[in-house]
Amino acid sequence: MQSQHSSNTSPSAASPVPSAAAAEDLVEQEEQIQFLKNELKKTQALAALGELTSTATHEFNNVLMTIINYARLGIRNREDATRDKALTKILEASERAAKITATILAQAKNRSESMEPTDLAGIIEDSMVLLEREMRKYRISVETQLDPQCPKVLASGNQIQRVLLNLLINGRQSMPEGGTILIRLNPSGDGKYAELTVRDSGSGIPRETLPHIFDAFYTTKDGPDESGKGGTGLGLAACKEIIDNHQGRIRVESTVGRGTAFIIRLPINADPPSKS
Repeated sequence: MQSQHSSNTSPSAASPVPSAAAAEDLVEQEEQIQFLKNELKKTQALAALGELTSTATHEFNNVLMTIINYARLGIRNREDATRDKALTKILEASERAAKITATILAQAKNRSESMEPTDLAGIIEDSMVLLEREMRKYRISVETQLDPQCPKVLASGNQIQRVLLNLLINGRQSMPEGGTILIRLNPSGDGKYAELTVRDSGSGIPRETLPHIFDAFYTTKDGPDESGKGGTGLGLAACKEIIDNHQGRIRVESTVGRGTAFIIRLPINADPPSKS
């Protein structure tokens, strides 16, 4: 009986070997998935660029309107005190315009998409130049705690600024009645990472929502707000992908009614030993 059972066993009972056509289909599916992933990256980058351009444009337009209005005031009034006030305001607005321009040029020229030693404190300061007026408009107080001893990280400055701007705008949107955002930068306890925290005092994120916030196209917003920002479901997904590509980590802590904190860890740049 045993020999009969053994003789009835045929190669067809083994695991089927994929046919050539099935293998081609599998390769084609993988290529399609990779294509869609690349398209998603492009969409994420365009969304981030769109928000950055919108922010910079609004800021620059506000500065220009200040200059125009005070120039008109100075022309209409012959009084020295009024003209001095108008010229002072024009000078202040012009200096702010120069800061905005320098920030945009820094992103366009001085920063690379490639990995290089990057000063996170400088990126934070540049980002606040772009968002200063917006935060003030929405009654958001921004506090910074930047450790001057925090070393540079190995990163793409442009990409990290996109992450920071996204987190700051998200924080602002979570506080429609105003509130506080804290930006903290310090070395990690083990000295291997720079730790960047963006904490808001907003509405918080429900526990059941937290596992999905980094999923592409997942959003709890109805759409862009009055400033034209947010609501695509791409922002946080892009943030996580950028940090992952930097061999870093991003996590979130949140309590409904008390606010949300995003904590980012990026590897500190290890300078190669100098040649003697």
